[in-house]
Amino acid sequence: MGATRTTAFVLYPGLTPLDLVGPLQVMSVLERFAPECRAIVVGERVEPMETDAGISIVPQATFEEVPEPRVVVVPGGGSPTIRQMGNEVVLDYLRRVADRAEVVASVCTGALLLAAAGLLEGRRATTHWGYHALLERLGATYVPERWVDDPPFLTSAGVSAGIDMGLELAARVADVDRARLVQLGIEYDPRPPFGPIDWSTVDRDVLTPLAESSVRTELADRPHLQRRLLPEG
Repeated sequence: MGATRTTAFVLYPGLTPLDLVGPLQVMSVLERFAPECRAIVVGERVEPMETDAGISIVPQATFEEVPEPRVVVVPGGGSPTIRQMGNEVVLDYLRRVADRAEVVASVCTGALLLAAAGLLEGRRATTHWGYHALLERLGATYVPERWVDDPPFLTSAGVSAGIDMGLELAARVADVDRARLVQLGIEYDPRPPFGPIDWSTVDRDVLTPLAESSVRTELADRPHLQRRLLPEG
């Protein structure tokens, strides 16, 4: 058995549970096949944090207790995630761990936190389609794919895409064979009742005004961020 390979999942108030739990489940199951791989949920404080689904989740450790994970995963959400773009405790942790991590990953709008920390400048990345304009205004190049690899960054699109990203992550920290075992173990073989999304019919800008409204409300005390995220005039 090799050295422990820790994957830290960043928890903060108001995130979308599946953004966290989807890839967390993948990496937790991976531990059965690769005991050297360890998944842990970290937060600013060890206390219950509400999510946007009405349940609370408690981190297992603080940021200070997991200072050098091999991998870090940042989940997303709606307005509460926008609010966290002004949380220097979270952003400083992301900057510190990104210096040494092998992979820095995000799910959905978690990419906005990486971008707010200055980590995606000039990088190819993805996020939830409704927030792509904000991502680009922070210096990233939005790529409308399920997940995007720009080492060491591995970003994924909205919510359920985090499971896809999690399986790719499992293959990297262990190997493809064990990642396939995880996929089989969790029976990840999606067949949505209404078929796949026809992205050619989706207006990716339709939610931009809503995203900008969240910026105005949640970052009212961060004018420097507002100037970057909101169009002039």
